[in-house]
Amino acid sequence: MTSELVVDVQPKEVSIALLEDKSLVELQSEGRNASFSVGNMYLGRVKKLMPGLNACFIDVGYEKDAFLHYLDLGPQFNSLNKYVKQTVSDRKKLNPISKATILPDLEKDGAIANTLKVGQEIVVQIVKEPISTKGPRLTSEISFAGRYLVLIPFNDKVSVSQKIKSGEERARLKQLLMSIKPKNFGVIVRTVAEGKRVAELDGELKILLKHWEEAITKVQKSTKLPTLIYEETSRAVGLLRDLFNPSFENIYVNNEEVYNEIKDYVGLIAPDRIGIVKLYKGQLPIYDNFGITKQIKSSFGKTVSYKSGAYLIIEHTEALHVVDVNSGNRTKNANGQEANALEVNLGAADELARQLRLRDMGGIIVVDFIDMNEAENRQKLYERMCTNMQKDRARHNILPLSKFGLMQITRQRVRPAMDINTSEICPTCFGKGKIKSSILFTDTLESKIDYLVNKLKIKNFSLHVHPYIAAFINKGLFSLKWKWRFKYGFGIKIIPSQKLAFLQYVFYDAQGEEIDMKEEIEIK
Repeated sequence: MTSELVVDVQPKEVSIALLEDKSLVELQSEGRNASFSVGNMYLGRVKKLMPGLNACFIDVGYEKDAFLHYLDLGPQFNSLNKYVKQTVSDRKKLNPISKATILPDLEKDGAIANTLKVGQEIVVQIVKEPISTKGPRLTSEISFAGRYLVLIPFNDKVSVSQKIKSGEERARLKQLLMSIKPKNFGVIVRTVAEGKRVAELDGELKILLKHWEEAITKVQKSTKLPTLIYEETSRAVGLLRDLFNPSFENIYVNNEEVYNEIKDYVGLIAPDRIGIVKLYKGQLPIYDNFGITKQIKSSFGKTVSYKSGAYLIIEHTEALHVVDVNSGNRTKNANGQEANALEVNLGAADELARQLRLRDMGGIIVVDFIDMNEAENRQKLYERMCTNMQKDRARHNILPLSKFGLMQITRQRVRPAMDINTSEICPTCFGKGKIKSSILFTDTLESKIDYLVNKLKIKNFSLHVHPYIAAFINKGLFSLKWKWRFKYGFGIKIIPSQKLAFLQYVFYDAQGEEIDMKEEIEIK
């Protein structure tokens, strides 16, 4: 299996697609100005105590106060809290953590009211993004995640991933980290560290320690609350950190700044693989070029077809996700209904595992497969689902089919499920149901071009239109495009874009910024 990463950087958001054998399996999107993401750390203030829940609400600058439970304070909370108080009180001198006093662990059965008070300053880290009407979920057991290691202040232990089975390798890694880690820091060794040399681990440990020093310096210099003291790496680099493996063939990026960020990161963790990072300079939108736009349009929405006419219906509710499997109008299997049901269900298991990763669906998922009578076939379906889900990085649990033919899956929910509306609002009538004559559409475009060139004095720009419209504009030896170029200048580019509706158009200047030329006209 080959993996490719395609990064689409737009003025307002960064979107990342992971392809496995050219099939879209993960899609992440984040606003470029979004400040709330998992891993970010804040110096916040206790807003309200909830003794009944043994929890409190913390102000971290979000419209809904963030939630912090007593058990999420972490065993080392007393040590961290004392160190933060000392740091805030002395603005001139920063005491190193190696000289900090380690206090006894926090009692597991303690009360929030005896530990915190309203108005208190506290260092917290986001572990779950705001979902629906809920604010972010927090922890005070802060950690700095790298590719090979996770650094935990005030812990002083070294833990090795359970997925590393070799006893010798576990002992080697533990002894190695105990010898190079500073005092009063704990380290978790991740699975990908297996077999790595001391120089690679030491290099990443120094980077993580630098992150800690920068964060605690921001705590010392903070003048207003809440303050962002540590920002997780950019979405592109953060996703790459968890996903990167030797099977990656290419990483395509359409923005030079993000391209350099990713290239620097790959150069740090895998210098021999730096050549796979490539800057995309094509005229077509990057997602159109790699066939991702079409896959997004076909993979999201309520109904998802997979093979031979069979399809899934995916419904979202507040409490859970419900999936119904339908055979549709597919050709019946010659071996009878049972074989037909098994074939449809196995195909559904393949597509559902992909959909869970693609949409990042979390919480409880209930799947209504087509009924099968034979226990052997039900076991085959369960094993197929378990095998498919092994590629999923999110924690999950799968139960065998119940007597009602339902499969129950739980999957870790960290951020809201990806929900892309694949229906298109008419760009010419804005939902009113009436449009101007379609044959006049190219006249409208020409009037916009005339306004751009002669009134706004913009000579170089690109016009993005639906591929059918682009084909019409480019048709013939003396096409409309060449007529416009001779009349208005050779700075005009016509770009087909699959994400646009039939009579939709967007103008972009030479720097890639959108030029707003839309107008809503009342049609009577």
